[in-house]
Amino acid sequence: VQLQASGGGLVQAGGSLRLSCAASGSDFSINMMAWYRQAPGKQRELVAHITSDGRTNYADSVKGRFTVSRDSAKNTVYLQMNSLKSEDTAVYFCDLEYFRYGLSYHAWGQGTLVTVSS
Repeated sequence: VQLQASGGGLVQAGGSLRLSCAASGSDFSINMMAWYRQAPGKQRELVAHITSDGRTNYADSVKGRFTVSRDSAKNTVYLQMNSLKSEDTAVYFCDLEYFRYGLSYHAWGQGTLVTVSS
């Protein structure tokens, strides 16, 4: 399974961006898709995740501003980011937890850079 992330870029503080992450491959079923981010000099942190039955969870720092959603037919997860702040600047990675032939696996996307200018 491979992930392709897109949608990053440069935006002014207060602006919005939408990230997408599409999973491709065969013979797999998705358990959970998540977004992480890593700012310069900091550890990677969980931003949001969404399970196969639609349950979501968010980091406190993004609650009320970010929304994670998915299109099951397209095996794609989205991260709508509103009211962006300079501290949201980071490389954003998507993470997929999936099953194949009864075993659980993880796949990571290549990362997409989000830069918020103040």
